[in-house]
Amino acid sequence: MLRRAPRFWWREKPTLLARLLQPLGFLYGRITLQRMRQPGADAGLPVICVGNFIAGGAGKTPTAIAIARLLDERGEKPFVLMRGYGGRLAGPVEVDPDRHRAADVGDEPQLMARHARTVIARDRVAGARLARGLGATIVVMDDGLQNPSLVKHLKLAVVDGSSGMGNGLCLPAGPLRAPLAEQLSETDAVILIGRGDAGERVATIARAQQKPVLHAALKPAGAAVEQLRGQKVVALSGIGRPEKFAATLREAGATIVAEQVHGDHHAYEQTDVAAAIAAAQEHSALIATTEKDWTKLAPLWPEDARESLVVVPVSLVFAEPVAITGLLAALAKAG
Repeated sequence: MLRRAPRFWWREKPTLLARLLQPLGFLYGRITLQRMRQPGADAGLPVICVGNFIAGGAGKTPTAIAIARLLDERGEKPFVLMRGYGGRLAGPVEVDPDRHRAADVGDEPQLMARHARTVIARDRVAGARLARGLGATIVVMDDGLQNPSLVKHLKLAVVDGSSGMGNGLCLPAGPLRAPLAEQLSETDAVILIGRGDAGERVATIARAQQKPVLHAALKPAGAAVEQLRGQKVVALSGIGRPEKFAATLREAGATIVAEQVHGDHHAYEQTDVAAAIAAAQEHSALIATTEKDWTKLAPLWPEDARESLVVVPVSLVFAEPVAITGLLAALAKAG
């Protein structure tokens, strides 16, 4: 997994480097499509996949949390299945957020387990079977749209409205895992998070293939917004798209005076914490970080510096909730 996506990926017009890498991208995309079209194993219960078309962050985890909550409200017993990237445990194992650390299970599963029952497994079939044995009635697979191991009964692709598909090329020339049109043919619906021309171009292609497009937005928690409004902040993050976190802070009314940006799934050290605290003291500012980053920062953060820290949880809000509930209802009837 890439720690930080190359900037040239996100230029609408492919650069010379992108064009030079395009033959490799063509090969990568063909191989990925072949894998996507392979038959998977039946886990014995419905599987919803929340994935994306590209490498890098698009909002899969908050989307999976939102869907798990909706399923819970419908009387289901959802379990979230994750690979556990960055953790030492191969699984299958249920994540205990009070016992496991991010170093054990990965930062995203450690966060996810505070919202929904979560299983990590390198072997997704084994993970789904463990979830079933623990009482799951449905599995929400966070990531894995291109992974053929399991039969998926509802395949949702998450798209960032501001960045879309970048330059539209496949890895390593661009961010796509396979050509967009072909990936759409293997997908049931698109969830477009946020607004932007790049995202709307994807939505247009999806609608041309008769694929539903569901609009949604990431909203920071109200308590965090109150703490941030009118404040100077140092933005501390180690996520796939740090610019999205910066945009969230600005929308909350904060002024970013410095950024401490690390690669996705960054393994924080005490020196990182010290640098952020020093920057905040220099600017007489607060430090703002993501809920995902906090899973790794919490053991390192000194007690006497917590008053200047704001952890910013976000939740996914669907513009038209009836659309997603309709898809979930249709899945239940089909099952």
